[in-house]
Amino acid sequence: MNYKHLHYFLQVAEAGSVARASELLHLTPQTVSGQIQLLEERLGSPLFARSGRRLVLTDTGRMVLDYAKDIFAMGAELEAAVREGTTRGRALEFRVGVADAVPKAVAYHLVEPAFAVQDVRIVCREWKLDLLLAELALHKLDLVISDAPIPSSVSVKAFSHRLGASTLSFFGTAALRERHPGDFPACLDAAPVLMQGEDSAVGQRLRAWFQSQGVRPRVVGEFDDSALIQEFGRRSAGFFAAPDVLADEVQTQFGVQAIGVAEGVEEDFFAISVERRITHPCVVAITQTARNELFQMADKAPRAGPARRRAMA
Repeated sequence: MNYKHLHYFLQVAEAGSVARASELLHLTPQTVSGQIQLLEERLGSPLFARSGRRLVLTDTGRMVLDYAKDIFAMGAELEAAVREGTTRGRALEFRVGVADAVPKAVAYHLVEPAFAVQDVRIVCREWKLDLLLAELALHKLDLVISDAPIPSSVSVKAFSHRLGASTLSFFGTAALRERHPGDFPACLDAAPVLMQGEDSAVGQRLRAWFQSQGVRPRVVGEFDDSALIQEFGRRSAGFFAAPDVLADEVQTQFGVQAIGVAEGVEEDFFAISVERRITHPCVVAITQTARNELFQMADKAPRAGPARRRAMA
């Protein structure tokens, strides 16, 4: 690839027109157009399309623009490092995506070991799983953390590495518990409950569990974001479920109490990467800590009361 052609493309994409880019490059519009045409021929795909008098990026053009920005930003970083006389080299960049269904506290405990890797810079994105997998396929992410393996409907060549699983407990404020006394789970019958979305794996399992227990709660809210569930739960809007590995944090942070374990319901956690064999040092740190500490610790740390923590690695 001729990177001069890529530079001309970047200028046109950012300037919005060949004419404006030509002025900035001190070249004729014909020269710039010819260079971009050569780049399109090299890549085998058009980068611009016409919309009236305007040039707009094609889907390929938008992807190439993202790469071009990274390439020239890295070049500028190289020049700055040489001018400053540093010999340490670049920090290792680790780009991780977290599916929005994964509880924020679990995501923190899973990603946190990566900070122990020397000279690492972490870029974290939160999104829908299918969108994160698309970014992973384009190598814009090194890892995706999810509560489910790669769906069969997604044609992405990647591998799901199971990190562990945790049982779920239900939590609620003392005031809410007073209004809905009795044994668990019968106390949830007709009680307000805050639920994970129907598209989430854990949301589907909880709905099946309610049916198996003969309990019909009053679902007052559905959320994709677990942090919102807990925030509404803190304000007595309803009972909610959270992983047992977070039981202590949930009770302390949100001022709620555990009322019972949803026996047989577990939330799984996966690391999804394009590597079959994990080699990235940050991914190694995440998987080892999850399997050897986070979920193992939960399995070995029984607690008093109905919300005894139990997890499976």
